[in-house]
Amino acid sequence: MEITSNLSLKELNTFGLDIRASHYCIIHTVDELRELIKMEQAQGLQKLILGGGSNMLFTEDYRGLIIHNQIMGISITSETDDHVLICTGGGVNWHNFVLYCVDHGYGGIENLALIPGCVGAAPIQNIGAYGVEIKDTFYKLTAVELNNGSIHQFSREECQFGYRDSIFKREAKNKFIIVDVTFKLSKHPQLNMSYGAIASQISESGIVNPTIKDVCNAVIVIRQSKLPDPKEIGNAGSFFKNPEIPIGQFEKLKEKFPDVVGYQAHHDKMKVAAGWLIEKSGWKGKRIGNVGMHDKQALVLVNYGNATGEELIAHARKVKAGVMNDFGIDLEMEVNIIS
Repeated sequence: MEITSNLSLKELNTFGLDIRASHYCIIHTVDELRELIKMEQAQGLQKLILGGGSNMLFTEDYRGLIIHNQIMGISITSETDDHVLICTGGGVNWHNFVLYCVDHGYGGIENLALIPGCVGAAPIQNIGAYGVEIKDTFYKLTAVELNNGSIHQFSREECQFGYRDSIFKREAKNKFIIVDVTFKLSKHPQLNMSYGAIASQISESGIVNPTIKDVCNAVIVIRQSKLPDPKEIGNAGSFFKNPEIPIGQFEKLKEKFPDVVGYQAHHDKMKVAAGWLIEKSGWKGKRIGNVGMHDKQALVLVNYGNATGEELIAHARKVKAGVMNDFGIDLEMEVNIIS
C-alpha cells in the first residue's frame, strides 16, 4: 500500500473529467484502511472516498487524499428457508452484485440492475429505481471512522434513510468509509413490476411467468435504451432528484399540464418527474458547447468530450433556473459536487 502523488482521475470518474488528486491510495482490506489512517503522510489531509466514481462531479483538482475503496468479497452470513443475509465488500461493483444475487435466486434488488457505482456508495445515496430502494432490503453495514480508524455498525434505523438520502449525506458526511454492507434477500421473492415499463417489456418478450431474472433483464433493456454508457459519453446517471411538492400544487400543475408525470410520495406530497420538468422547460437534448442534457433522458447531464467541471455545474444551474422560472419548483442536485 502506497500513497501516489498528483494522479489523474480521468479514468476514475464517469464524467471523464481530467482532474488530478494531490494524493491517492487504493485500499483492499479494513486493516489496510486503518493503517492508512494512521500514516503520517495522511495526517492533516482532507479525505474523499472513491468507489465507482459515478456520483461525483469535480469542479477542480482535489487537494487532499483520495481513498479508493477496493474491498471485495461476497459471503452468506446467515440463512433460513425463506431468507438469506449476504455481506458484500464496499468495493464490489453494484451491478455485478445484483447479477450474483439474481443468478443465485436471491430476490429484492433485481429492479436496481445496471445502476453504476459500488456497493459501499449504495446506502449513502439510498439508491433506487423502478419502485425499489436500498432501504427495502438493507440489513446493516460496517463503516470505519476516518479520523481515528474505529469500526462502527449501522442498522437500518441508524442510517436514517430517505429519498436519495441517508445519515451519510448529512451529519455523518465524509466521516466514514463503508467497508461492507449486509442485505436481507428473499428465497421466495415477490416481483415488483409496479412501474409499467417493466411489465410492458416483459410482456413484449412473450414471458408469461416472469422470474427475478426476467425483471432484471427487463430493467437492463430499459436503462440501456434511455441512458448513455459512461464509457462512451461522460455522465453520472440521473443528475437531479424528483422533487416532492404539496398535492395542491401538483393539482394546479396538472390543470395546466394534463400530461405531467407524478407519483404519490406521502399522504400530502406528490413526487414530480424531474425529467418531465426539464423536458418541458426546453432543456432535453439542448447542448451548449461541450455540455448538455441527454436527448433520450432529460435527467442526465452529459460531457460531450472536453467539458470542465465548472462548465457542467454551470449548465446544471441554468437548468435549475429554467425549471424554477417555468414551474416554481426547485430541483435538487443528486450528484455530489466536489470543489
